[in-house]
Amino acid sequence: MKIYKNVFEKIISSENLFAAWDKFRSDKQKKRDVCEFEWELEKNIFELHRDLVNKRYKHGAHTSFFIHDPKRRHIHKAIVRDRVLHHAIFNILNPIFEPTFIANSYSCRIGYGTHTGVDALDSFIRKTSQNYTKPCYVLKCDIKKFFDSVNHEILFSILKRRIKDKDALCLLQEIIESYVSAEREREREREREREREREMPEKVFLSEISPRSSLLTFI
Repeated sequence: MKIYKNVFEKIISSENLFAAWDKFRSDKQKKRDVCEFEWELEKNIFELHRDLVNKRYKHGAHTSFFIHDPKRRHIHKAIVRDRVLHHAIFNILNPIFEPTFIANSYSCRIGYGTHTGVDALDSFIRKTSQNYTKPCYVLKCDIKKFFDSVNHEILFSILKRRIKDKDALCLLQEIIESYVSAEREREREREREREREREMPEKVFLSEISPRSSLLTFI
């Protein structure tokens, strides 16, 4: 398996950041936050570059809202500065991981897409049904809250197999851990509650024994 080094320098280069901006803004030119970022574009890009070079970069919070397309979806949106960096990372990592994806995955891939997927499905159905002469079954399903349920540790371990660049991995971890869904946050709160409950008997015991120890010392 091929490994990759010096990934961080490629991600944070000014050329890559500006190229990432061009891709990001292509269909968002009328968005207010995009226009505000573009108003001082060079200042914002070079400031992002300096923060990355000096290891000061911190991912911002996500804005949470709902859309209907047509079903109701819970969206978490990062600020423009962070989304430009997401594109910069994609520019460098996509050529590394694209060849490892299964051939029949069509969503969010260059040269694939919905129409290509439909054509492939038609080909599979024709082959399996022998030109529609035999029964053929198709499973249509959706993974509920897929991105919310992605295990961050497993995702990071996959990245670490090919990327052997400490700074790049630290940056990727910063971005991955910046996303905390409501369900994940509730799970963390439940874990903190369980931890407090585990600590309670010990605290009760110490509160009971402390006065007695003081009394014995006094006697």
